[in-house]
Amino acid sequence: MLKYGRSLSTKLLNICIASMCKAQQLMKSETVIIDGIRLGVLPDVFTYNTLIDAYCRFVSIDAGYSVLHRMKKAGIAPDVISYNSLIAGAARKCLLSRALDLFEEMLQSGIRPDVWSFNILMHCLFKLGKPDEANRIFQDVILSSVDPCPTAFNIVINGLCKSGYTSNALMLFRNLQKHGFVPQLYTYNILLNGLCKAGKLRAARGILVELRDSGHQPDAITYTTVMKYCFRYRQFHRGLEILSEMRSEGYTFDGFAYCTVIAALIKIGMIKEAEEIIEQMQRSGIEPDVVAYNTLINLYCKQGRVGDALKLLDEIEKSGLESDAYTHTIIIDGLCKAGDIEGARRHLNYMNTLGFGFNLVAINCLIDALGKEGQIDQALKLFESMEVKDAFTYTILVHNLCKARRFLTASKLLMSCLKCGFKTLRVTQRAVLDGLRDSGYTNEARKLQSKIRLARFIH
Repeated sequence: MLKYGRSLSTKLLNICIASMCKAQQLMKSETVIIDGIRLGVLPDVFTYNTLIDAYCRFVSIDAGYSVLHRMKKAGIAPDVISYNSLIAGAARKCLLSRALDLFEEMLQSGIRPDVWSFNILMHCLFKLGKPDEANRIFQDVILSSVDPCPTAFNIVINGLCKSGYTSNALMLFRNLQKHGFVPQLYTYNILLNGLCKAGKLRAARGILVELRDSGHQPDAITYTTVMKYCFRYRQFHRGLEILSEMRSEGYTFDGFAYCTVIAALIKIGMIKEAEEIIEQMQRSGIEPDVVAYNTLINLYCKQGRVGDALKLLDEIEKSGLESDAYTHTIIIDGLCKAGDIEGARRHLNYMNTLGFGFNLVAINCLIDALGKEGQIDQALKLFESMEVKDAFTYTILVHNLCKARRFLTASKLLMSCLKCGFKTLRVTQRAVLDGLRDSGYTNEARKLQSKIRLARFIH
């Protein structure tokens, strides 16, 4: 009875520790452990493993590792879960050498790794762009000495797809099926996303048919993935067919799927069709989130209805949602394209008061608008005030300087751009060179041509 009571008390202690760690109340969890020991309730390996995971997630890998020493002092031997938590903590920070050191320490301690130990290492290697090493672990270790799990297969298939080895991922998928692997919906979705991203839409459609035949029910992610890439690769009719098919089959069509369709239609200029989809979304009773609002704001700005876009911004704030930097950038771009430069300036200042800080894209839009409105000196002044610039900043201003026939200034700016290591379009370079030659600045054109050749050689 006494033994049962102690076991129950330790279990309750662990529940309390897990709850506090989840709430990031690590100091309180330490206090609970101390109080438990005073009352005779001793922590076990599960208690310390919970602490290790929490410290690795919310503090640092070193803080998690320090718990390992406390375990040993308390006479509790670390197990594979202890080390898996530490290795996972190192992997999340992309500390590959630290993860490998911990793995080696685990082996030297006589603890045998499990499939999750290798899963964590493979995920880390794929994340760091080392697909060959990750695949070697899979082929040499997991398939030969460790009982694999579906998660291991998913990690490798996903990692190969994200690393650009989609054909290899598909081959692995087929080989696993031959050896009895029964893929679940999540695996199909990973493969569909990889194939679509690689532009292999025919193969993706084949996987979609296979998914249906396997008895699995595609979800919104499945259809939205294929639909998104159909639009991206300009197979618009096929994308709309999938939308219609999804509705007729009775599949859940969420706000993300609607926004995917609306954004794609706006991008290709099918504004009327986009408005029809918006009406369908509103009739379906879906409450828009920030992504949905941004899609609608983008639509209104494309139509020149900036006033309606600003009304939607008010609606966002009244609904309790928080707008993001993209929301305001769309509006600033819309104001610039509508010729309301002062309005764009005011909104940029308003954006800064909200705490978003420096927004390079928004300022690039403003520079372009100033140039197109003939206020090139104002554009140059704004350019000079910028602490951070990118290739687009330089390109936008150089183009506008050429339009204003200020080729010498454009040449100096282009040389400064090349000196910073930014790449510029050849059409931009040609516009400046032709402008210099036509204006009689042949020496300046020769100097710029030399700088362009040197930049190409270096970069």
